[in-house]
Amino acid sequence: ARATRATGTGVETPRTMSVTPSARVCAMLSSRLTHATLERRASSLRFSKAANARRNARGATITASGLNITPPVSDGTVRVRFAPSPTGSLHVGGARTALFNYLYAKKMGGKFVLRVEDTDQARSTRASEDSMVADLKWLGLDWDEGPDVGGPCGPYRQSERGEIYKALAEKLVASGHVYPCFCTDEELEAMKAEAEEKKLPPKYMGKWATASEAEVKEMMDKGVPFTYRFRVPEGERIEIDDMVRGKVGWDTNTLGDFVVLRSNGMPVYNFCVAVDDATMGITHVLRAEEHLPNTLRQALVYNALGFPLPTFAHMSLILAPDRSKLSKRHGATSVGQFKDEGYLSKTMVNYLSLLGWNDGTEQEIYEKAELEKLFSVERINKSPAVFDKVKLNWMNGQHLRLLPDADVEALVGEALVASDLLKESSGATVQAIIPLIKESIELVEDAVPQVQAMFEFPLKENMGDDAMKKVLDDDFEPIVDAIVKAHASGELAAAVKEGTMKQFINATGKALDRKGKRLFMPFRIALTGRMQGPDVGEVLTLLDKAAGSSDKIVSLDDRVAALKAAFPAAVAN
Repeated sequence: ARATRATGTGVETPRTMSVTPSARVCAMLSSRLTHATLERRASSLRFSKAANARRNARGATITASGLNITPPVSDGTVRVRFAPSPTGSLHVGGARTALFNYLYAKKMGGKFVLRVEDTDQARSTRASEDSMVADLKWLGLDWDEGPDVGGPCGPYRQSERGEIYKALAEKLVASGHVYPCFCTDEELEAMKAEAEEKKLPPKYMGKWATASEAEVKEMMDKGVPFTYRFRVPEGERIEIDDMVRGKVGWDTNTLGDFVVLRSNGMPVYNFCVAVDDATMGITHVLRAEEHLPNTLRQALVYNALGFPLPTFAHMSLILAPDRSKLSKRHGATSVGQFKDEGYLSKTMVNYLSLLGWNDGTEQEIYEKAELEKLFSVERINKSPAVFDKVKLNWMNGQHLRLLPDADVEALVGEALVASDLLKESSGATVQAIIPLIKESIELVEDAVPQVQAMFEFPLKENMGDDAMKKVLDDDFEPIVDAIVKAHASGELAAAVKEGTMKQFINATGKALDRKGKRLFMPFRIALTGRMQGPDVGEVLTLLDKAAGSSDKIVSLDDRVAALKAAFPAAVAN
């Protein structure tokens, strides 16, 4: 079944609230059960066995919450969510999931909800949550509802939704869909081993699914720890119409009764997710295919509670170039790492959007605004996507070149100051540098070695290179002599200042009867100490403009002096 949008969480007191249009439900939620109230109540996620607990028809003990939870009323608007667990950094896989949900909401005129799944108390941290939020904001994926911005369907942290889980757990116990299980870890391990020996799916085979009320009462009175298990119906088939994978189904006979509440009262993942998606009115669940097996358990919870299923779309995994699962051994995998390495946020959005999706054209470079209009779930590919760092680098270079010069100057200037190549991050020197490197850098940090190469004069170090030796052995001395004499007369410096180095080189070539590579390569080596790089005249003009802005520059005077020292015979003649 495909649900449509709901705009408020129907959390109501039994005596005064009924199902109402969504706006009214949300207003009543705000006035009767505030975020602060739920946050205070959330501290009692544990289902106590205190004296005020009631006995339900199955004999399970659970604290009464006094709340009746219903899904919010739909008004037809698409509602999607991104629900990270704050146990580490935002991985590129999670970032893609967030992006696809964001784009779908934008395309459909819907709402994008951020929910924090922080019930793993041992691993979840607020620092991790803050880091993930910062990464999402850096990507420009603004949400309509969430922990920091609020909304009608909060709280938006699972740790603050204890009363909601409690009320719906009561409902499942009362209806017989959930029962207490007193099996020990040893007993459960024995069941698992027996199933493995018989080559059967691991299923719960304990006595507590059919225990009498007297047996349950006896264990309760003894204070024996217990969990709550969901009673899986036999002989049924659960099917979904997945927007990416088509019809997907499971036989319930393959699944044993599963835990929904731990012995410490904490709800488990699949119960929380189903409850949260329903009570937040989530209409479409776009997530990675690794969550596909969870869908059966979640669908059973939905059905038991009488809630409509959302529409599911399970996206393919992101693989490394070697087709293995993308991991840290393949390099950076978190959004924060890519940010620190100098990638543009618009590049990451563009690249992630193409990991498993395309618009049916050959276009590869997109702005976020374009993606918001073009994205469609129907174009998501079933096949795994491969994270190609080479392609990502190329794409970042394309986006750098699309930036206004002022933006590139600011980024490059900061990088050059940070690497001690420049004293100031803005001004004439940076402006002169950008045209020389803009077409060749892929990352902002690429500017550092390129600028450093222009500032340096490694002639002596490179003279032993075989390729350079061939040039030096081909009557190199007359070029040296011409450069030294032109420098002494001031002709060389004038050509640099006037931007006429090409004419100077051609005139020298005419005098020496040299042209083409036999002319320009010796000049490049003599004045830059290298065989590759930007135009020689542009490099020398940059050095002239940059004088005083860096302590790393080898000036024209110093270059000619080094050239004379390296080829004393040429100068003597």
